[in-house]
Amino acid sequence: MQEFFHLNMSGKPDLETLAVMQKPRCGVPDLGSYTLTLGNPKWDRKDITYRIVSYTSDMHPSDTDKAFRKAFEVWSSVSPLTFKRIYDGEADIMISFQTRDHGDNSPFDGPDGILAHAFEPGKHIGGDAHFDDDELWTNEGSRGRNLFLVAAHELGHSLGLSHSTDPGALMYPTYSYTEPRLFRLPQDDINGIQAIYGKLDSPIQPTGPTTPEACSAKTSFDAVTTMRGEMMFFKGRHFWRKHPQISSVELHFISLFWPSLPSSIDAAYENFEKDQVFLFKGNKYWVLNGYDITSQSQSIYSLGLPKHVKKIDAVFSDPEAGKTYFLIGNKYWRYNEIEQSMEKGYPRSIVQDFKGIKPRIDAALYHSGYIYFFRGMRVFQFDPESKRIVRPIRRSNYWLNC
Repeated sequence: MQEFFHLNMSGKPDLETLAVMQKPRCGVPDLGSYTLTLGNPKWDRKDITYRIVSYTSDMHPSDTDKAFRKAFEVWSSVSPLTFKRIYDGEADIMISFQTRDHGDNSPFDGPDGILAHAFEPGKHIGGDAHFDDDELWTNEGSRGRNLFLVAAHELGHSLGLSHSTDPGALMYPTYSYTEPRLFRLPQDDINGIQAIYGKLDSPIQPTGPTTPEACSAKTSFDAVTTMRGEMMFFKGRHFWRKHPQISSVELHFISLFWPSLPSSIDAAYENFEKDQVFLFKGNKYWVLNGYDITSQSQSIYSLGLPKHVKKIDAVFSDPEAGKTYFLIGNKYWRYNEIEQSMEKGYPRSIVQDFKGIKPRIDAALYHSGYIYFFRGMRVFQFDPESKRIVRPIRRSNYWLNC
Protein backbone atom coordinates (compact mmCIF):
# COMPACT_ATOMS: atom_id res chain seq x y z
CA MET A 1 0.00 0.00 0.00
CA GLN A 2 2.76 2.46 0.88
CA GLU A 3 4.44 1.83 -2.47
CA PHE A 4 1.16 2.27 -4.38
CA PHE A 5 0.43 5.65 -2.74
CA HIS A 6 4.06 6.83 -3.01
CA LEU A 7 4.45 6.97 0.78
CA ASN A 8 7.55 6.41 2.84
CA MET A 9 7.88 2.60 2.78
CA SER A 10 8.41 2.08 6.51
CA GLY A 11 6.42 -1.15 6.61
CA LYS A 12 4.60 0.29 9.61
CA PRO A 13 1.22 2.03 10.03
CA ASP A 14 2.77 5.48 10.51
CA LEU A 15 0.71 8.68 10.60
CA GLU A 16 0.86 9.30 6.84
CA THR A 17 -0.20 5.73 6.06
CA LEU A 18 -3.06 5.89 8.56
CA ALA A 19 -4.19 9.21 7.06
CA VAL A 20 -4.44 7.62 3.58
CA MET A 21 -6.25 4.59 5.01
CA GLN A 22 -8.89 6.86 6.55
CA LYS A 23 -9.70 8.72 3.33
CA PRO A 24 -12.98 7.89 1.53
CA ARG A 25 -12.26 5.64 -1.41
CA CYS A 26 -13.33 3.03 -3.92
CA GLY A 27 -13.80 -0.51 -2.63
CA VAL A 28 -11.96 -2.20 -5.52
CA PRO A 29 -8.56 -3.50 -4.27
CA ASP A 30 -5.29 -1.85 -5.30
CA LEU A 31 -3.62 -4.69 -7.16
CA GLY A 32 -0.52 -2.83 -8.24
CA SER A 33 0.61 -0.30 -10.78
CA TYR A 34 -1.65 -1.54 -13.55
CA THR A 35 -3.65 0.63 -15.88
CA LEU A 36 -5.69 -2.39 -16.98
CA THR A 37 -7.33 -4.96 -14.72
CA LEU A 38 -5.27 -8.13 -14.36
CA GLY A 39 -6.11 -10.53 -17.17
CA ASN A 40 -7.30 -7.58 -19.29
CA PRO A 41 -11.04 -8.37 -19.14
CA LYS A 42 -13.11 -6.32 -21.58
CA TRP A 43 -16.50 -6.25 -23.22
CA ASP A 44 -16.48 -8.08 -26.55
CA ARG A 45 -18.61 -5.38 -28.19
CA LYS A 46 -18.71 -1.61 -28.30
CA ASP A 47 -22.44 -1.12 -27.57
CA ILE A 48 -22.95 -1.51 -23.80
CA THR A 49 -26.28 -1.47 -21.96
CA TYR A 50 -26.92 -0.26 -18.43
CA ARG A 51 -29.87 -0.27 -16.04
CA ILE A 52 -30.44 1.72 -12.85
CA VAL A 53 -32.03 -0.89 -10.59
CA SER A 54 -32.51 1.25 -7.47
CA TYR A 55 -32.11 4.86 -6.38
CA THR A 56 -30.79 6.76 -3.39
CA SER A 57 -33.23 8.86 -1.37
CA ASP A 58 -30.62 11.65 -1.14
CA MET A 59 -31.26 12.93 -4.66
CA HIS A 60 -34.20 13.35 -6.99
CA PRO A 61 -34.33 10.39 -9.41
CA SER A 62 -33.91 12.73 -12.40
CA ASP A 63 -30.68 14.11 -10.89
CA THR A 64 -29.46 10.57 -10.31
CA ASP A 65 -30.26 9.67 -13.94
CA LYS A 66 -28.36 12.74 -15.11
CA ALA A 67 -25.31 11.94 -12.97
CA PHE A 68 -25.02 8.45 -14.44
CA ARG A 69 -25.65 9.69 -17.99
CA LYS A 70 -22.83 12.21 -17.61
CA ALA A 71 -20.58 9.55 -16.08
CA PHE A 72 -21.06 7.29 -19.12
CA GLU A 73 -20.40 10.26 -21.42
CA VAL A 74 -17.00 10.67 -19.77
CA TRP A 75 -15.94 7.35 -21.31
CA SER A 76 -17.91 7.47 -24.59
CA SER A 77 -16.38 10.86 -25.43
CA VAL A 78 -12.86 9.40 -25.57
CA SER A 79 -13.48 5.88 -26.93
CA PRO A 80 -15.60 4.05 -29.53
CA LEU A 81 -17.93 2.79 -26.79
CA THR A 82 -21.64 3.69 -26.73
CA PHE A 83 -24.02 3.24 -23.80
CA LYS A 84 -27.75 2.59 -23.95
CA ARG A 85 -30.02 2.62 -20.95
CA ILE A 86 -32.65 -0.10 -20.60
CA TYR A 87 -35.45 -0.22 -18.04
CA ASP A 88 -36.19 -3.94 -17.76
CA GLY A 89 -34.28 -7.19 -17.91
CA GLU A 90 -30.55 -7.84 -17.55
CA ALA A 91 -28.17 -5.12 -18.68
CA ASP A 92 -24.41 -5.40 -19.06
CA ILE A 93 -23.98 -2.94 -16.20
CA MET A 94 -26.57 -3.13 -13.41
CA ILE A 95 -26.42 -0.09 -11.11
CA SER A 96 -27.83 -0.13 -7.59
CA PHE A 97 -27.60 1.53 -4.17
CA GLN A 98 -26.94 -0.92 -1.36
CA THR A 99 -25.98 -0.95 2.32
CA ARG A 100 -23.73 -3.15 4.45
CA ASP A 101 -23.82 -6.85 3.43
CA HIS A 102 -25.65 -6.98 0.10
CA GLY A 103 -24.78 -10.45 -1.17
CA ASP A 104 -21.64 -9.96 -3.28
CA ASN A 105 -18.99 -10.83 -0.66
CA SER A 106 -17.95 -7.16 -0.57
CA PRO A 107 -20.01 -5.56 2.21
CA PHE A 108 -20.10 -1.81 2.67
CA ASP A 109 -18.98 -0.21 5.92
CA GLY A 110 -21.45 2.59 6.59
CA PRO A 111 -20.75 6.32 6.15
CA ASP A 112 -17.32 7.28 4.79
CA GLY A 113 -14.70 4.60 4.19
CA ILE A 114 -15.74 2.60 1.11
CA LEU A 115 -18.05 4.65 -1.12
CA ALA A 116 -18.76 2.19 -3.94
CA HIS A 117 -17.37 -0.71 -5.92
CA ALA A 118 -17.75 -2.20 -9.37
CA PHE A 119 -16.87 -5.48 -11.01
CA GLU A 120 -14.77 -6.11 -14.10
CA PRO A 121 -16.50 -6.94 -17.41
CA GLY A 122 -18.05 -10.40 -17.49
CA LYS A 123 -21.24 -12.42 -17.08
CA HIS A 124 -23.71 -12.25 -14.19
CA ILE A 125 -22.34 -9.72 -11.67
CA GLY A 126 -19.56 -8.71 -14.06
CA GLY A 127 -19.69 -4.99 -14.86
CA ASP A 128 -22.20 -4.20 -12.11
CA ALA A 129 -21.70 -1.12 -9.94
CA HIS A 130 -22.87 -0.80 -6.34
CA PHE A 131 -23.03 2.44 -4.35
CA ASP A 132 -23.14 2.64 -0.55
CA ASP A 133 -26.50 4.18 0.34
CA ASP A 134 -25.21 5.07 3.81
CA GLU A 135 -23.24 7.85 2.16
CA LEU A 136 -24.73 11.28 1.51
CA TRP A 137 -24.96 11.51 -2.27
CA THR A 138 -25.15 14.92 -3.96
CA ASN A 139 -25.10 16.41 -7.44
CA GLU A 140 -23.44 19.74 -6.58
CA GLY A 141 -21.17 21.30 -4.00
CA SER A 142 -18.43 19.69 -1.94
CA ARG A 143 -20.80 18.52 0.79
CA GLY A 144 -21.31 14.76 0.86
CA ARG A 145 -20.07 12.65 -2.07
CA ASN A 146 -20.61 13.79 -5.62
CA LEU A 147 -22.41 10.96 -7.43
CA PHE A 148 -21.15 11.91 -10.89
CA LEU A 149 -17.48 11.79 -9.83
CA VAL A 150 -17.79 8.48 -7.98
CA ALA A 151 -19.89 6.96 -10.78
CA ALA A 152 -17.39 7.96 -13.46
CA HIS A 153 -14.64 6.23 -11.45
CA GLU A 154 -16.65 3.06 -10.82
CA LEU A 155 -17.70 2.78 -14.46
CA GLY A 156 -14.01 2.77 -15.34
CA HIS A 157 -13.82 -0.52 -13.41
CA SER A 158 -16.97 -1.77 -15.15
CA LEU A 159 -15.16 -1.24 -18.45
CA GLY A 160 -11.94 -3.01 -17.42
CA LEU A 161 -9.73 -0.35 -15.84
CA SER A 162 -7.96 -0.95 -12.56
CA HIS A 163 -6.75 1.68 -10.12
CA SER A 164 -4.05 4.04 -11.31
CA THR A 165 -1.02 5.08 -9.29
CA ASP A 166 -1.24 8.53 -10.92
CA PRO A 167 -2.59 10.85 -8.18
CA GLY A 168 -4.18 13.05 -10.82
CA ALA A 169 -6.13 10.25 -12.52
CA LEU A 170 -9.86 9.67 -12.17
CA MET A 171 -8.98 6.01 -11.47
CA TYR A 172 -6.84 6.89 -8.43
CA PRO A 173 -8.36 4.97 -5.49
CA THR A 174 -9.20 7.82 -3.09
CA TYR A 175 -12.10 10.22 -3.54
CA SER A 176 -11.25 13.82 -4.37
CA TYR A 177 -13.82 16.49 -5.13
CA THR A 178 -13.63 18.45 -8.37
CA GLU A 179 -16.28 20.91 -9.51
CA PRO A 180 -18.25 18.68 -11.96
CA ARG A 181 -18.74 21.44 -14.55
CA LEU A 182 -14.96 21.89 -14.69
CA PHE A 183 -14.14 18.17 -14.83
CA ARG A 184 -11.98 16.93 -17.70
CA LEU A 185 -10.92 13.29 -17.97
CA PRO A 186 -7.16 13.16 -17.29
CA GLN A 187 -4.81 11.87 -19.97
CA ASP A 188 -3.84 8.83 -17.88
CA ASP A 189 -7.46 7.62 -17.96
CA ILE A 190 -7.81 8.38 -21.67
CA ASN A 191 -4.70 6.32 -22.37
CA GLY A 192 -6.08 3.46 -20.28
CA ILE A 193 -9.52 3.18 -21.87
CA GLN A 194 -8.09 3.57 -25.39
CA ALA A 195 -5.59 0.79 -24.69
CA ILE A 196 -8.56 -1.52 -24.17
CA TYR A 197 -11.08 -0.38 -26.79
CA GLY A 198 -9.11 1.76 -29.21
CA LYS A 199 -9.35 5.41 -30.14
CA LEU A 200 -12.22 7.46 -31.48
CA ASP A 201 -12.82 7.26 -35.21
CA SER A 202 -11.86 10.90 -35.63
CA PRO A 203 -8.86 12.77 -37.02
CA ILE A 204 -8.83 14.88 -33.84
CA GLN A 205 -8.26 12.86 -30.70
CA PRO A 206 -9.33 14.14 -27.27
CA THR A 207 -6.65 15.11 -24.79
CA GLY A 208 -6.84 15.62 -21.04
CA PRO A 209 -4.88 17.26 -18.26
CA THR A 210 -1.68 15.57 -17.16
CA THR A 211 -0.34 15.32 -13.65
CA PRO A 212 2.63 17.64 -13.08
CA GLU A 213 6.02 15.94 -12.82
CA ALA A 214 8.15 17.09 -9.92
CA CYS A 215 11.46 16.74 -11.74
CA SER A 216 10.46 18.08 -15.12
CA ALA A 217 12.79 20.78 -16.42
CA LYS A 218 9.68 22.92 -16.94
CA THR A 219 8.32 22.65 -13.40
CA SER A 220 7.24 25.91 -11.79
CA PHE A 221 5.01 26.68 -8.81
CA ASP A 222 1.95 28.82 -8.15
CA ALA A 223 2.67 29.19 -4.42
CA VAL A 224 5.09 27.81 -1.82
CA THR A 225 4.78 27.70 1.96
CA THR A 226 5.72 25.74 5.04
CA MET A 227 3.20 24.01 7.32
CA ARG A 228 4.28 22.61 10.67
CA GLY A 229 7.74 21.71 9.40
CA GLU A 230 6.65 20.45 6.00
CA MET A 231 7.18 22.31 2.74
CA MET A 232 4.23 22.62 0.38
CA PHE A 233 4.46 23.47 -3.32
CA PHE A 234 1.21 24.31 -5.11
CA LYS A 235 0.64 23.85 -8.85
CA GLY A 236 -2.77 23.92 -10.53
CA ARG A 237 -5.04 21.33 -8.92
CA HIS A 238 -2.15 19.69 -7.05
CA PHE A 239 0.41 20.24 -4.35
CA TRP A 240 3.60 18.47 -3.31
CA ARG A 241 4.40 17.76 0.35
CA LYS A 242 8.00 17.42 1.52
CA HIS A 243 8.92 16.63 5.11
CA PRO A 244 12.53 17.27 6.14
CA GLN A 245 12.84 13.88 7.85
CA ILE A 246 11.31 11.88 4.98
CA SER A 247 13.06 11.39 1.67
CA SER A 248 9.93 10.81 -0.42
CA VAL A 249 7.77 13.58 -1.87
CA GLU A 250 3.98 13.24 -1.96
CA LEU A 251 1.72 14.64 -4.68
CA HIS A 252 -1.96 15.24 -3.89
CA PHE A 253 -5.04 17.00 -5.17
CA ILE A 254 -5.70 20.20 -3.26
CA SER A 255 -9.34 19.11 -3.08
CA LEU A 256 -8.38 15.85 -1.39
CA PHE A 257 -7.47 17.78 1.76
CA TRP A 258 -9.54 20.95 1.28
CA PRO A 259 -12.60 20.31 -0.94
CA SER A 260 -13.79 23.91 -0.71
CA LEU A 261 -10.48 25.48 -1.82
CA PRO A 262 -10.00 26.57 -5.44
CA SER A 263 -7.25 25.34 -7.74
CA SER A 264 -4.32 27.49 -8.88
CA ILE A 265 -3.56 29.18 -5.58
CA ASP A 266 -1.87 32.56 -6.12
CA ALA A 267 0.19 32.84 -2.92
CA ALA A 268 0.64 31.27 0.52
CA TYR A 269 2.51 31.78 3.78
CA GLU A 270 2.67 30.36 7.31
CA ASN A 271 2.09 32.44 10.42
CA PHE A 272 4.23 30.52 12.93
CA GLU A 273 2.96 32.46 15.94
CA LYS A 274 -0.67 31.53 15.24
CA ASP A 275 0.08 28.10 13.74
CA GLN A 276 -1.91 29.09 10.66
CA VAL A 277 -1.39 29.01 6.91
CA PHE A 278 -2.89 31.70 4.68
CA LEU A 279 -3.81 30.81 1.07
CA PHE A 280 -4.68 33.50 -1.48
CA LYS A 281 -6.64 33.34 -4.74
CA GLY A 282 -7.81 36.48 -6.52
CA ASN A 283 -9.10 38.98 -3.97
CA LYS A 284 -9.90 36.31 -1.37
CA TYR A 285 -7.94 34.31 1.18
CA TRP A 286 -8.49 31.26 3.38
CA VAL A 287 -6.93 30.40 6.75
CA LEU A 288 -5.84 26.85 7.59
CA ASN A 289 -5.18 25.50 11.05
CA GLY A 290 -3.36 22.28 10.27
CA TYR A 291 -5.58 20.61 7.69
CA ASP A 292 -8.75 22.38 8.83
CA ILE A 293 -10.14 25.52 7.19
CA THR A 294 -10.96 27.87 10.06
CA SER A 295 -13.66 29.91 8.27
CA GLN A 296 -15.14 31.00 4.98
CA SER A 297 -13.02 32.96 2.51
CA GLN A 298 -12.19 36.53 3.48
CA SER A 299 -11.36 39.64 1.47
CA ILE A 300 -7.73 40.67 0.99
CA TYR A 301 -8.91 44.26 1.46
CA SER A 302 -9.58 43.49 5.12
CA LEU A 303 -5.78 43.27 5.47
CA GLY A 304 -5.38 46.84 4.28
CA LEU A 305 -4.55 46.32 0.60
CA PRO A 306 -6.00 48.93 -1.77
CA LYS A 307 -9.02 48.15 -3.92
CA HIS A 308 -7.07 48.32 -7.19
CA VAL A 309 -5.17 45.16 -6.19
CA LYS A 310 -6.98 42.21 -7.80
CA LYS A 311 -4.57 39.41 -6.86
CA ILE A 312 -1.37 38.73 -4.95
CA ASP A 313 1.58 37.35 -6.91
CA ALA A 314 3.58 36.08 -3.93
CA VAL A 315 3.83 36.47 -0.17
CA PHE A 316 6.36 35.59 2.52
CA SER A 317 6.53 36.20 6.26
CA ASP A 318 9.54 36.93 8.46
CA PRO A 319 8.58 35.30 11.79
CA GLU A 320 11.38 36.95 13.76
CA ALA A 321 10.36 40.48 12.74
CA GLY A 322 6.63 39.73 12.65
CA LYS A 323 6.40 41.21 9.15
CA THR A 324 4.62 39.79 6.11
CA TYR A 325 5.45 40.96 2.59
CA PHE A 326 2.86 41.02 -0.21
CA LEU A 327 4.40 41.12 -3.71
CA ILE A 328 2.14 42.53 -6.41
CA GLY A 329 3.52 43.40 -9.83
CA ASN A 330 6.69 45.45 -9.36
CA LYS A 331 5.76 46.64 -5.85
CA TYR A 332 5.34 45.18 -2.38
CA TRP A 333 3.37 46.00 0.75
CA ARG A 334 4.43 45.12 4.32
CA TYR A 335 1.99 43.91 6.97
CA ASN A 336 2.63 44.10 10.71
CA GLU A 337 1.45 40.80 12.20
CA ILE A 338 1.60 42.13 15.77
CA GLU A 339 -0.46 45.26 15.12
CA GLN A 340 -2.60 43.49 12.50
CA SER A 341 -2.29 46.35 10.02
CA MET A 342 -0.56 47.35 6.80
CA GLU A 343 2.44 49.59 7.49
CA LYS A 344 2.71 53.17 6.29
CA GLY A 345 5.18 54.10 3.55
CA TYR A 346 4.15 51.26 1.23
CA PRO A 347 4.06 50.11 -1.49
CA ARG A 348 7.76 50.15 -2.28
CA SER A 349 9.72 48.97 -5.32
CA ILE A 350 10.75 45.30 -5.42
CA VAL A 351 13.68 46.04 -7.72
CA GLN A 352 14.96 48.79 -5.45
CA ASP A 353 14.76 46.90 -2.15
CA PHE A 354 15.57 43.38 -3.36
CA LYS A 355 18.58 43.85 -5.63
CA GLY A 356 18.70 41.37 -8.49
CA ILE A 357 15.07 40.24 -8.12
CA LYS A 358 12.92 40.98 -11.14
CA PRO A 359 9.10 41.05 -11.09
CA ARG A 360 6.82 39.25 -11.58
CA ILE A 361 7.44 36.73 -8.84
CA ASP A 362 5.46 33.47 -8.92
CA ALA A 363 6.03 32.48 -5.29
CA ALA A 364 8.15 33.39 -2.29
CA LEU A 365 9.27 31.66 0.90
CA TYR A 366 11.11 32.75 4.04
CA HIS A 367 13.15 29.77 5.24
CA SER A 368 16.10 29.46 7.64
CA GLY A 369 16.92 33.17 7.51
CA TYR A 370 16.78 33.51 3.72
CA ILE A 371 14.11 34.60 1.28
CA TYR A 372 13.55 32.36 -1.73
CA PHE A 373 12.00 34.01 -4.77
CA PHE A 374 10.48 31.66 -7.36
CA ARG A 375 10.21 32.93 -10.90
CA GLY A 376 9.34 30.49 -13.66
CA MET A 377 11.63 27.48 -13.49
CA ARG A 378 14.20 29.22 -11.29
CA VAL A 379 14.59 30.11 -7.63
CA PHE A 380 16.78 32.85 -6.16
CA GLN A 381 18.16 32.68 -2.62
CA PHE A 382 18.24 36.18 -1.15
CA ASP A 383 19.98 37.29 2.06
CA PRO A 384 17.89 40.02 3.76
CA GLU A 385 20.89 41.12 5.84
CA SER A 386 23.32 41.77 2.97
CA LYS A 387 20.39 42.55 0.63
CA ARG A 388 21.70 40.49 -2.26
CA ILE A 389 21.34 37.14 -4.00
CA VAL A 390 23.81 34.80 -2.29
CA ARG A 391 23.46 31.51 -4.13
CA PRO A 392 23.68 30.56 -7.79
CA ILE A 393 20.35 30.21 -9.52
CA ARG A 394 18.74 26.83 -8.86
CA ARG A 395 15.84 25.08 -10.51
CA SER A 396 12.52 25.70 -8.75
CA ASN A 397 12.10 21.99 -7.98
CA TYR A 398 15.37 21.83 -6.03
CA TRP A 399 13.53 20.73 -2.85
CA LEU A 400 11.63 17.90 -4.57
CA ASN A 401 14.61 15.51 -4.68
CA CYS A 402 15.44 16.64 -8.22
